[in-house]
Amino acid sequence: MSFTVFTDGSSNLPGGLLQELEIQVLPCHYVLDGQPGVFLGDIDAFDTHGYYDKLRGGSVLKTSLLNTHLFLDAFRPELEAGRDVVYVGMSSGISGTIQAARIAAEELAEDFPERTVRIVDSLGAGFGTGLLTCRAADLRNEGKTAGEAADILDEEAMHLLQYFTVDDLNFLKRTGRVSGASAAIGTVLNIKPLLWGDATGHIVACGKYRGRKKVMEAIVEMYRTRAIHPENQRVAITHGDCPQEAEQLAQLVREICPPKELIVCPHEPFTGAHVGPGMLALFFFGQRRDTL
Repeated sequence: MSFTVFTDGSSNLPGGLLQELEIQVLPCHYVLDGQPGVFLGDIDAFDTHGYYDKLRGGSVLKTSLLNTHLFLDAFRPELEAGRDVVYVGMSSGISGTIQAARIAAEELAEDFPERTVRIVDSLGAGFGTGLLTCRAADLRNEGKTAGEAADILDEEAMHLLQYFTVDDLNFLKRTGRVSGASAAIGTVLNIKPLLWGDATGHIVACGKYRGRKKVMEAIVEMYRTRAIHPENQRVAITHGDCPQEAEQLAQLVREICPPKELIVCPHEPFTGAHVGPGMLALFFFGQRRDTL
C-alpha cells in the first residue's frame, strides 16, 4: 500500500465500503442536549432514526472541529511505518477542519521530510466528501503515489456536484443560511429550496420550488444535464430519515442513467443537524462547478 487514505465521520461512508477500500476514519465529536457523543464514521452502525427523531423533537446539537492534535496522533504512526498519507476532508467553505489538518501536515513535514502528507479539500460535505475519499482509495489501488493521487483529487473536487433540499427551513435559519422571515414564509407556502455546493465550497441556494415533488424533479434534472458518464461512477443519495423519498429519488436516477454503483443511505449526524430531518441529497461527478 503506497499511502493510507484518511477521512472523518462527516464523509458519510457505510462500514462495508470503508472496509472494502481500506479507508481510515477519524471520529467526529458533538454534544446533543448537553450530552457528549461521538460518531465513529460508519453510518450503518449509527441510530440515524433515533437521532433525527430527537432533532424533530427540538433537541439541540453542537458540533466541534477536528483539532490538529487529532490529526497528528492519527498520521504519525503511518509515517513512522513508512507510509504516506492522503486526507480528504469537508469543504473549507463550511468548516475549519481542513485548516487544522494542514497545520498538522506542516508540522509532520519537519519530522518526516522523506514522507508525503497531502490534505485534500473536497469542497463538499457528507457523501460528497465520501465520494472523493473513495476516489482516493481507487487511485491508490491503481498504483498512484500520494502526490499523484492528491493532484488528481484536487482537480476532481471541482467536478464533484452535490444538490440537496431540506424539509424544514428552520434548520437552515439556525445556521444563517436563510433569514427568519424567509424561513417563516417558505414554511407557510411549502417552498422547498434547491441548494448546492458552489465552486468555493460554500452552500448556496440555486432554486426554489413549491413542494417536495417539484424539488426532487429539479435535483434529478441536475443529474440528467450535468453528470458525465454516470455509468462509470459511484453515485450517492443520502436522506435525513426519509428512506421512502430517497428510494423514489434513486428510481428517478436509474431511469435517466443507472450509475455503476448507486448508494442510498441516511445522512450522517455531523452535518445532519444543520439540514435537519427530511433532508434529501444527490452526489455525483459532472461538469466543473466553476462553469455552471
